[in-house]
Amino acid sequence: GRRAAPARPGGTDPAYGEAMVTGLAALSLHGFAAAPPAVSLDRIDVLVPRARRLRSVRYAHLVRTPELPEPEVLDGLPVAPVARALADAVAGIGDAFVVRRLLTEAVRDGHCEPAVVVGELTRAKILGHPQVVDAVDSLLAEGRALAEERLYGLVRGYDLPEPLWNVDLRLPGGPHLGGVDAYWPEEAVALELDTRAPRYGRPDDGRRQEEHEAEWSAYAARREHLERLGVTVVHLSPRKLRDAPEQQAVVVRTALMAAASREPAAYVMVLPR
Repeated sequence: GRRAAPARPGGTDPAYGEAMVTGLAALSLHGFAAAPPAVSLDRIDVLVPRARRLRSVRYAHLVRTPELPEPEVLDGLPVAPVARALADAVAGIGDAFVVRRLLTEAVRDGHCEPAVVVGELTRAKILGHPQVVDAVDSLLAEGRALAEERLYGLVRGYDLPEPLWNVDLRLPGGPHLGGVDAYWPEEAVALELDTRAPRYGRPDDGRRQEEHEAEWSAYAARREHLERLGVTVVHLSPRKLRDAPEQQAVVVRTALMAAASREPAAYVMVLPR
């Protein structure tokens, strides 16, 4: 499980200078079960500024970066944040199974959100590597499942009316309007978790980029269509569900209460999906 970082009384110990543990050793210090114990590793990845004139030695492999992230202090050591440590670790791992375990654990155990991990993998220019591509799909699926659990907890923990869960909306005799994560038919309020995959892929992967552009366009068009029919669409992000659930409960409750003062929505059929 995740080990909480102790408070930093005055920031990083100056004795360490501009350097921090990253890669598998950092993930071990963060409490990753899928990472081997730091003491068992043949080498430790150390993140340093690109401009520093340092050399790797037998047990310390230097990873150079133009800009250092803010470290956390774990077991008295400055350690790279999880997403950065993941990217540095994955860059040196060729086993797709190990990569998948690490990425999945990062999201499942609440270390960081999928979009943050994808951003770091993109920065490291390893998102298109074969052992990473499928693992990212697993990462996004794990993030979606976790967000759904948080949404169920939000509705029940803050005494919101019980919605119809995971349904498709359709006009009678008309087109399919799309699926939503929750729907309150009396108030005509739909809720969608914004767990779309970030725009990732190789810079030259035009087909994948086109697919993502099409997905985002369809997403926006569906929302606009529902709102033209009088259906209020509430979007919640996984991060906000995690960090500010009370605020998100207020957003949903406000949308439900506002239904009384709106024009009646068009009738839509609600089907299980």
